[in-house]
Amino acid sequence: MLTASPFIDVLKGKSVTHVWRGYGSAIFLEFGALTERKRCGDTLSQPNGELTLMIEWSWRVEKPRSILAGSWSSERRWPSVFKRLIGCEVRQVDFLGTLPEISLSLSKGLRVVSFMTAEGQPAWALIARQPNLGSLSVKRGRLYVEPLDS
Repeated sequence: MLTASPFIDVLKGKSVTHVWRGYGSAIFLEFGALTERKRCGDTLSQPNGELTLMIEWSWRVEKPRSILAGSWSSERRWPSVFKRLIGCEVRQVDFLGTLPEISLSLSKGLRVVSFMTAEGQPAWALIARQPNLGSLSVKRGRLYVEPLDS
């Protein structure tokens, strides 16, 4: 758990500034100041935050006593749920289970949780650009830090 401490310290207190959907049911939560980035030519891509939480699939957003939506919910629900996350501040970061899943407790009583339901490893990553801590994910069943430059 020692490798996760710098990520937790930087993430706590940050606000969700942007939420977007990747391919399929992948979601990206951006925290802190946003930086615009360009794709090929002049086309703008999704902005990056100081930190990004990527959950490839199998995720849910919880209220205190129920699930608002998840990766298996109707995709029509997602935009309104993503909008509710904007402005929420990270209160607590936890890692759950033998194979670590990530859980973010946010202000407004909301929580974002990953939970892989297929073979392999939990499919989430926490990418810290400011400060450049690299990427925290799960490799061989343990928390793993990969430098951002690699």
